Amino acid sequence: MTALDKILYTGKTHTVGGREGRARSDDGQLDIALSPPGSGRPGTNPEQLFAAGWSACFEGAMTLAARKLRIPFPKNAAVDAEVDLGMIGEGYLLQARLTVSLPGLGPEQAQMIVDEAHRTCPYSKATRGNIGVELRIGN
Repeated sequence: MTALDKILYTGKTHTVGGREGRARSDDGQLDIALSPPGSGRPGTNPEQLFAAGWSACFEGAMTLAARKLRIPFPKNAAVDAEVDLGMIGEGYLLQARLTVSLPGLGPEQAQMIVDEAHRTCPYSKATRGNIGVELRIGN
């Protein structure tokens, strides 16, 4: 593990019961039931949580990218994340798609922001070379 020069924040959770359990953060802000995908049981699953975290982080990275590139960032920007849980042979794997909406920007400006955000977003860095990732620019 690479040592960080400075830790900005540490998210801490305690999970009991895996995909059929419960996850709680140490500060009480997250307290959520977990359930397997497609089970119909109350709760969310790790793939949804990962999609929510990545999309939120990616939008933040786009905001910083737009500032760096001196492109006005649309107030109604959005990121739709899809995280697939699948298998190759006997092994479980993830793949993901991020669809970005940057209303009011031309395709070239939007692409510049998305490319820069993908270079700097911590979630993008963590997944780079580890899972299949597709970036799309939508409306």
